[in-house]
Amino acid sequence: MYMSRPEARPAHVEVLVDGTPVLVPEGASAAAAVLMAGLPALRSTPITGAPRLPYCMMGVCFDCLAEINGVPNRQACMVTVEAGMRIAPQRGARAVEPR
Repeated sequence: MYMSRPEARPAHVEVLVDGTPVLVPEGASAAAAVLMAGLPALRSTPITGAPRLPYCMMGVCFDCLAEINGVPNRQACMVTVEAGMRIAPQRGARAVEPR
């Protein structure tokens, strides 16, 4: 008699998105965690205040700028989640390092 093995499920990690615990698949991006959390916006544009969420998911558009583990201006789509990670909306304009 053939016994089927139970389906392997991907491991999940818990992160905090704007203070709310969210379970996301291991290896997902912080931007994916934001989308899974259902936030209405991750940041707003500095000029008009228009809400923004992750858009391109490949590091081109900067709509996913977030504060991750207390560090602002991180592109959430380029950061892999880790257990206990804290992802918060970006506040204000992106800081640019002087040359």
